[in-house]
Amino acid sequence: MSSFAKEIIAVNLEDEMRQSYLDYAMSVIVGRALPDVRDGLKPVHRRVLFAMHELGNDWNKPYKKSARVVGDVIGKYHPHGDSAVYDTIVRMAQPFSLRYMLVDGQGNFGSVDGDPPAAMRYTEVRMSKIAHELLADLEKETVNFTPNYDDSEHEPSVLPTRVPNLLVNGSAGIAVGMATNIPPHNLTEVVNACLHLIANPEATIQDLMEIIPGPDFPTAGIINGASGIREAYLTGRGRIYLRAQCEFEEDNGRTSIIVNELPYQVNKARLMEKIAELAKEGKLEGISGLRDESDKDGMRIVIEIKRGESGEIVLNNLYKHT
Repeated sequence: MSSFAKEIIAVNLEDEMRQSYLDYAMSVIVGRALPDVRDGLKPVHRRVLFAMHELGNDWNKPYKKSARVVGDVIGKYHPHGDSAVYDTIVRMAQPFSLRYMLVDGQGNFGSVDGDPPAAMRYTEVRMSKIAHELLADLEKETVNFTPNYDDSEHEPSVLPTRVPNLLVNGSAGIAVGMATNIPPHNLTEVVNACLHLIANPEATIQDLMEIIPGPDFPTAGIINGASGIREAYLTGRGRIYLRAQCEFEEDNGRTSIIVNELPYQVNKARLMEKIAELAKEGKLEGISGLRDESDKDGMRIVIEIKRGESGEIVLNNLYKHT
């Protein structure tokens, strides 16, 4: 026994558990799950963009295979599975996931119906114009660099972004003992609010809400009420209720409900399945047909109403049950 343990240190089990768990929690919070306020990025997002920057994979250069970028990221900066890195790239290239896409993708990157993206060997990527602004002046000693996992490379601890990315793209993450869910906002409104705050350091949150009335989601939709937004801005906690944007169309005496905007992160295909299921069970009455007419020009779900039924009542029931 003595040959293995030269000295034995007596420790209090409760103290050791407390300290070890705190170290683990901080590692998850800082190194994985939550974004840095300064650039709005988690480590994996930052490493992807830095790897693309090092590859010269900029918005005004030719696209590169996603597999090439993934290989550089996991080989140099992020020693985890390739699927986790590719999923990150895919999300940054989806117009329905990020308000301002950080990756310009070419190929199949999934859909709002939940369709999976093509394999990384088929898709191509490069940084978007706004992502270029996140890395601008990186070579001018604007931020600190830290060694990578095996001390063979260096990576930035934060990006010198010119864009208030945390507010404009938002973020969501679950760590140990804490979580965050920050909605995206309109870039012009956020920049105008920043300029107003610089010119008027004593400005209140109510003053800023005159410039930024609320979040701006990539899939649009309608926010119900401002009390949840105000609570979130004042306290950091609040609930925002989103509804689909709908309108009525008349055709040969029949009314149809047209859904052209869905709440953020709602899966269109699952929503249509849910509507069909509720209609079949009799919980949604007055619906005679349901079809998806979405195309490259935008979303369009058509819900046909039976003759003699009130479109307003059917729409209210849709809001209630879905």
